[in-house]
Amino acid sequence: MNTVILCGRLTADPEVRYTNNKKATCRFKVAVNRISEGADFIQCIAWEKTAENLGKYVKKGDRILVSGSITTGSYEKDGKKVYTTDVTARTIQFLDMHKQDGGFKPADDEIPVEFTQADLDEGLPF
Repeated sequence: MNTVILCGRLTADPEVRYTNNKKATCRFKVAVNRISEGADFIQCIAWEKTAENLGKYVKKGDRILVSGSITTGSYEKDGKKVYTTDVTARTIQFLDMHKQDGGFKPADDEIPVEFTQADLDEGLPF
């Protein structure tokens, strides 16, 4: 089973981009505290509606909970093979609310607490 759950803060504002097929994608890093001292900076990627919502509702420093799977890959750069490891997000939960008008309110009028990449009609994965 390839399942990852991360709880941390975004290291930068998410930037949504689109593929040639008009499919939304968003690469982002999550700073996750270690049990001991320090933090790890985990590279993640979200697709389609998950990517669009990420770019719309959160910003640098916001806490999020990412559930997904590890994806590895490689490419060539300057004749050398570069290996990559990413977490492909299945679901993302927003854990921070933005302070507005003296109280804590969502960053936008309506903010989804959780959204998922997969169609829920498919049922549970196990």
